[in-house]
Amino acid sequence: MSEAYDLIVIGGGPAGYPAAIRAAQLGMKALCIDGWVNRDGTPSFGGTCLNAGCIPSKALLESSELYHRANHEFAVHGIGVGKVQLDLAKMQERKMAVSKANSGGVKLLFQANKVTGIHGYGRLLGNGQVGYRSLDGKEEKTFTAKHILIATGSEPVNLSKIAPFDGDRVVDSWGALDFTEVPQRLGVIGAGVIGVELGSVWSRLGSKTVILEALPTFLPMADQQIAKEGLRQFQKQGLDIRLGAKVLSAKVGKKEVTVEYEQGGEKKSEAFDKLIVAVGRRPYTKDLGIEAAGVVLDERGFVKVDAHYRTSAPGVYAVGDVIGGFMLAHKGIEEGVVLIEQLAGQKSEVNYNAIPSVIYTAPEIAWVGLTEEAAKAAGHEVKIGTSPFAANGRARAMEAIAGLVKFVSDAKTDRVLGVHMVGPYVSEMLAEAVLALEFGATTEDIQLTMHGHPTLSEAFHEASLAVDGHAIHSANRPKR
Repeated sequence: MSEAYDLIVIGGGPAGYPAAIRAAQLGMKALCIDGWVNRDGTPSFGGTCLNAGCIPSKALLESSELYHRANHEFAVHGIGVGKVQLDLAKMQERKMAVSKANSGGVKLLFQANKVTGIHGYGRLLGNGQVGYRSLDGKEEKTFTAKHILIATGSEPVNLSKIAPFDGDRVVDSWGALDFTEVPQRLGVIGAGVIGVELGSVWSRLGSKTVILEALPTFLPMADQQIAKEGLRQFQKQGLDIRLGAKVLSAKVGKKEVTVEYEQGGEKKSEAFDKLIVAVGRRPYTKDLGIEAAGVVLDERGFVKVDAHYRTSAPGVYAVGDVIGGFMLAHKGIEEGVVLIEQLAGQKSEVNYNAIPSVIYTAPEIAWVGLTEEAAKAAGHEVKIGTSPFAANGRARAMEAIAGLVKFVSDAKTDRVLGVHMVGPYVSEMLAEAVLALEFGATTEDIQLTMHGHPTLSEAFHEASLAVDGHAIHSANRPKR
C-alpha cells in the first residue's frame, strides 16, 4: 500500500522546498523529492540556486571583487598590501563551503518543520500518484497525495548545433563556476544577467574577457539609461562587450576554442581558452511523466498553469522556473508559498508588478517596476527623477561613486511606477523600492520619508525629490 501525503513536491529548489515547509507549517503532511547531485556525487537540496547558481556565483563575485579592490583600490585608502596573491583553489573551496552551508540548512529546516525530504527522482503517474526512484535506481516506491506540486526548475540552454557543451572548453554556467585555473582568454556567449556576472568574476581575476551578445541593445529588459551607464562602467573595467554579435559556430581544438560570429554584416573569429554559453535557461520536465499525467505544456515547453498555479491535471500544480515568467529564485519562493496558502484557504497572491531584479556586478544593477520606456508604451505620462552616487557622501567615502538612482513616476497620480539603479549595494537598497510599489506609494511618500545620513539610501531619497525638482544635494533636471 502506498504512503499517503497531503502534498508531494517534486523538486527541492527555491520554488519547491519553501512550499513544502509552508505546507507543514499549515498542518499538511508534506514530502519533497529532489534529484540534485553535486560534482562529488553527494545529493543536496536547494537546486541550481544553492548548489550551482545564485549562492556559489555570489560567493565568487564577492571573492573576486575583494581581489580586484586589493589590487586597484586599497592604495587609495592608504592601505599597502604588497603583491596580492591569488589562491584560486582556496577561493573555490570557500565557494563550496558557502553552498554546502546553505543547502545543508534546507535539510535542517525540513527536520525542524517535520517535512519528509528524500533524494531521488519523482514521476507523475496520474490519479494523485507519484512514482519514486532512488538516486542509485535500487529502490522504487509509489506515493499518493491530495496535492502534487511540480517545482523542477530549469536548466541552461545548450546551443547544440552551434556551441555544444563539452564540459571542458565549452561550458554552461555551472562549469564556469568550477574553473581550476583563470583562463587567459575567456569568451562568453550572452550578455544577460548570468553572462555579465560570470564575465565579471573571471575578468577581475585576470581573464581577458569578451562577451558576445546577438542583440543590438545591452540589457534590453532594463531601463536603458541605467543599462547604458552599466555598460559604460563594465567597459571601463575591461570587459569587452560586443553587441550585435551573432555566433555562428564554436570549433574546439586541443588548446583553444575558435568562435566564428557575424557583427555588422562582417564575419569575424576569436580564439579562447574557455567559452561560457549563457544564453538563457529552459524548463526542466525530463522524465517527469508529463504526458501520462495529462499535464499540458506551452509551445516553449513551460508547464501551463492558471492564475492559481493549477495545471490541466486535477490536483497537480506548478510554480517557479518551470512555468516561465521571471526565472528568478525569489519569484519561485513566493509562488510556492502563495500556492500553499491558497490551498489552505488563505487569500495570498503574488504581485507580479513588484518583482525585484538584480545583477550582482560592481557596480550592481537593480530595478523593480516599469522602465521609462515601458511606462510610456503603456500610456503613462511620466515624470523622471535621478540622483548620481557622485553626489552621495557615503558613496564617495567608499570610493564607489559610479552610477545613479532613477525614479519613474506617473505625472498625474504621482504613483511610483518603477525604480532603477546602478551603483554600490543597490541590491540592498532595492527593497525600499519594492515596498513602495507593493504599498502603492506616491513619490511624495518617499520624499517625506527621512533617510539616515550618511547612507547610500540618501541617493534613493534624492532621486525621489528630483522627480519634482526638489533635490537638495544633486542637480535638478532643467524644467521644460
